Amino acid sequence: MATIRDIATLSGYSVTTVSRVLNNHPYVAEEKRNKILKIIRDLDYIPSTKARDLSRGKSTHIAVMIPYTNHPYTDKIVSGILRAAFNDGYKVTLLPTNYNPTVEKQYLDDLAAKAWDGMIITSKKISFERIEGYLKYAPIVCCEDTGSFSIPCISIKREQSYIDLFTRLKKQGYQHIGLTVGRTENESASTDLVLKTYKKILGVLDESMVFRNCYLYEDGVQAGRYFSTIKKLEVIVTNGDDVAAGILQHLSKDQVKVIGEENLLSSTLLNFSTIDHHLDHCGEAAFQLLLRKEIKTEIMPYTFIERI
Repeated sequence: MATIRDIATLSGYSVTTVSRVLNNHPYVAEEKRNKILKIIRDLDYIPSTKARDLSRGKSTHIAVMIPYTNHPYTDKIVSGILRAAFNDGYKVTLLPTNYNPTVEKQYLDDLAAKAWDGMIITSKKISFERIEGYLKYAPIVCCEDTGSFSIPCISIKREQSYIDLFTRLKKQGYQHIGLTVGRTENESASTDLVLKTYKKILGVLDESMVFRNCYLYEDGVQAGRYFSTIKKLEVIVTNGDDVAAGILQHLSKDQVKVIGEENLLSSTLLNFSTIDHHLDHCGEAAFQLLLRKEIKTEIMPYTFIERI
């Protein structure tokens, strides 16, 4: 296989000149450039990506740590990251973790070893304290509020969205409200927020009104079967539109008001209300913040979409 030195020998120019042509350097005479490009074509030479990245000092390649590959939350936030990355000519590697802290740490170690130019963490189990220690190696952005830690982040206004939703339901006279959640409140800041907000606005939360370990449509079907046995149930606040769609396989909108999250296609087709945290925009903003390498928190607004 031909090397850059072979091209230099055949062209009669230096390795430095050949390298400039390969990297589209502007200050190369047109005659030299054309001769070198012809030899490159004749030899069917393909430059080493690693060598080119080393010469430029960056790879235009980032990593995105995700908990799962089959979750609507992941799909929507990743779609925003991919759109922004493509527009800026960046490659993206997705790193699923299943919330395994050992796997998460290994990915961070890979980042420290310069496997990528930077990393976006959409959701994690490892502590912010551990993550902060890796900022000296490469930029990192988290898609959740990092509090007092000096980690750049996109803060989704989940707490305010839950406060406004439960306040709205209370004013409308609803009293018997069920919930679906995913991970436990000890593992998930989102679960912790929604449970605390429920109690703060509505009072005591009866555990029988909470259906746990709910993530996908199939889980929603199970939740719908469970909630169909509870008398006087008026509203179910879910942790995802697909979960809400599953619930509606056992309960009709005439029986109970179902509210989803993230404004997916399912909420449009089945015409139920949803909270849109604009996760695709969150992904785009996270990518741009990663490129700027700023230590700051950007707030992502939310929209309540009411459908009757």
